[in-house]
Formats: sequence, structure tokens, C-alpha cells
Amino acid sequence: MLGLAWLALLAAPSTAQDYVIGPRDVVALKVVQAPEFDGSFKVGESGQINHPLIGDVQLAGLTRPAAEQKIRELLEVRFLQKGRATVSLEVGEYLSRPIHLLGAVKKPGQLPSFRRWTLLQAITEAGGLNAGRGSVAQITRRAGNGLGDRIDIDLDDLLLRGDPRLNLPLFPDDVVNFPESYEITVYCLGEVVAPGAITFSSSEDVTLMAAIAKAGGLTDRAKRRIVIKRQSENGMVEDIQANYKDILEGRAPNITLQKGDLIQVGMSFL
Repeated sequence: MLGLAWLALLAAPSTAQDYVIGPRDVVALKVVQAPEFDGSFKVGESGQINHPLIGDVQLAGLTRPAAEQKIRELLEVRFLQKGRATVSLEVGEYLSRPIHLLGAVKKPGQLPSFRRWTLLQAITEAGGLNAGRGSVAQITRRAGNGLGDRIDIDLDDLLLRGDPRLNLPLFPDDVVNFPESYEITVYCLGEVVAPGAITFSSSEDVTLMAAIAKAGGLTDRAKRRIVIKRQSENGMVEDIQANYKDILEGRAPNITLQKGDLIQVGMSFL
């Protein structure tokens, strides 16, 4: 889970100036010196708007500043004095790049980005979350350089504790995934109070210390050195050594467990 300071840096994608106009977007044009050129225009599938005075103008593939410059040049060549056209263009409806909702929502699919959605509004529009939802929402957001960032939102903090900082605005091309919760089973044998199979939810921290706690803790005869047996994809069994006391006292990191891990706690004869 990302800290809130880092999360805030990811909350906004590339600026509106970096947005690349696409087919089906709706743009609003304003020319200060000549209001007769003002209007709202839908970008056609060919990537053009059809302006009654200027004609067809190819805008798809351009950023907003580039589109403003192109229209400014057309106006100054045909209608206005050079350097006299003040053009502003806003994308009013982002229909070429929808928001995608996946996973444990009742109505997964796409949201048209003609309005400013927040995460809570998107959940509501999707009919709410399924009972099997996990503990996080994952927002994958593409930056201006084409690379993606993922923001993990704690759904309990958002929905149950009502933390408004987590109700992030969503932007065109965002992919919001609500992973299903599933069970992870590990096995704890030997000198623990309740040996046997231990089941975690995927939303829990599946760690060695958590497994020992679920097994009732170590007995008085338990060794402090513990072996975790893990089967790899090629069928080989790996032994992972751990020291319970070192982990407990913060001198060694807690170990994240995987499905099927076998924890063996031996008996100390001292």
C-alpha cells in the first residue's frame, strides 16, 4: 500500500495539456477576437472536426496546445491578422479514452470520461462491490511517457472509515481493478499450540509471524530456528531458514508466505 504522500503525487496524471485528442472526443473552441468561430465540436472517426467557417480540421493525435496552434494558424491565414488570434480549446468530453472497471464490481465495463469521476462515484455507477471483493482497489494510470503507475487504495479505509483523501479523481485511460478475495492455505507443524492447516484471506498479511499467531503461538519446547519448506514450480523443495526471536525483536524481516508453504517448528531439548 502506498503512503499518502506518494499517493498524492500519483493522484493526477499528466497535465491536461499533455492529453492527446482522439476520435469521439468533444472539444470546445473559443476565439476571443471573433466569437463567431466559437462552438462545441465532436471529433469524428476520421479524427477531424467540421467547423462551418473553417471547414475540416484534423485534431486527432494532437495535444490541446498543438490543436490551438493549428487553429490559430488557420484563422490567421484566412480570417484574422497574424498575431491577433487568441484561441483556446478545451476537451469537454473525453470519449476516446474511457475509464475501465474490472474485477469484483456488479457491472464491470467502461465509464465514458465526459464527466469527472471519483473512485466512489465509479463504484456506485458500477452497482457497488461484490461480497467477494478484496481489501484494495488498484488504479493503473498511464503517465505522459507511456509508463504506468499503480495506486493501491485500501477499500476499508475508503468505504468503512471514510477517508476522503482516498476518494481519488479518475482520469481517461485509468484502469480500476477490484481483485476478488481468495483463500491462501499454509501448514504449521511441530511445536505450536494448534498445528495444522492455516487459512488466510488474500487481503491479509500472509507472513510467518501471522501464521504462528493463528496457530496459537509456539510451545515452551519450541526451537527458535524454524524451517519453511516451499515447493517451486519445477517441483523442487526449498528450505527457508528463519529465526523466530530475531524476527520478533526486529533484527530480521518477517517472511511472506506462499500458498502451500509448510512451516516446521522443531523441539528444543535444552
